[in-house]
Amino acid sequence: MLSTTHPIATQIATSLRKRGQKIAVADGATGGLIAASLLTVPGALDFFVGGGVVYSFRARDVLFALPREAYAGMRGASEEYAMLQARAIRDNFGAEWGIAESGSVGGSSHPSGAPAGRSVVAIVGPDGFEHVVVTETGSEDRIANMEAFTRAALVALEQALDS
Repeated sequence: MLSTTHPIATQIATSLRKRGQKIAVADGATGGLIAASLLTVPGALDFFVGGGVVYSFRARDVLFALPREAYAGMRGASEEYAMLQARAIRDNFGAEWGIAESGSVGGSSHPSGAPAGRSVVAIVGPDGFEHVVVTETGSEDRIANMEAFTRAALVALEQALDS
């Protein structure tokens, strides 16, 4: 998997380095694969500040340091939820860019009831840049979904940096 995402990660790294900017990552259903893909690039410290895997309410509370009220009326694997997390990861890590993925990979039921094969990626950047991408695979294949969600997130990030 990482060998297929490495070329995209390299392009992302090049764009961020040219800009002199850094990114923070909140992996959800991708299980750390977005961050791991970026970390395949040698010298990643130049553009990657950190992040975490948000796979429980406890992880969410610690990583984002937001009051529970901030999530009022939101469901996981939704545009609003991913956007809130992208903003928080960027701000908490002091980066110019933030990316957050929230989804349901399959194999078990999602706490919010999101269907298997649904991923929402939110990207935030300088000057008010915000973008959301929804991926629907329609599949219950957990591993294939994790890979598809990761690729979709990286492609969206690469496109955001090129815009």
